[in-house]
Amino acid sequence: MNHVSVNLMMKPVLVVYLLAILSCNQKTGTKELQIRIDSLEKKLQNSYRPGLGEFMSGIQVHHAKLWFAGENQNWELADFELHEIMETLDDIKTFNMDRPEIRSLTMIYSPLDSLNKSVQQKNFLSFKSNFVLLTNTCNNCHRDTEHGFNVVKIPDTPPVSNQDFKRQ
Repeated sequence: MNHVSVNLMMKPVLVVYLLAILSCNQKTGTKELQIRIDSLEKKLQNSYRPGLGEFMSGIQVHHAKLWFAGENQNWELADFELHEIMETLDDIKTFNMDRPEIRSLTMIYSPLDSLNKSVQQKNFLSFKSNFVLLTNTCNNCHRDTEHGFNVVKIPDTPPVSNQDFKRQ
């Protein structure tokens, strides 16, 4: 789970904590408590929600890292990056369901499953083939959602210079 998800999940805990404290104060009436609850709920509704672009940028980095991990047959890292992509897709479903593009998101799951099998089997040729399928599916999704100008490709340069993608 990424830190954005954790921070957003902590807010309901904070509200429950505050309500418990407020309910212990016998001098506060029910009407005042309800006003405070309504105020806190409004603040939660207006709190920061990451946009679809932020999530997609994160997926793009994990996509590139996944490629270099697989290319170096670092299956543990490849598994990690693949699951980071899956986690981000779950976050998209949690925070961006109001976006019409989300309807096309389901097309990505089959290529992810195939790629996951390749990683679990530590099969480099299958990994390469399924990575191409994943990349092409990303582009198909972009075209379907009128974002065809955003073309994803097999990376040729690592996204970061401070990570070793070779197996340890």
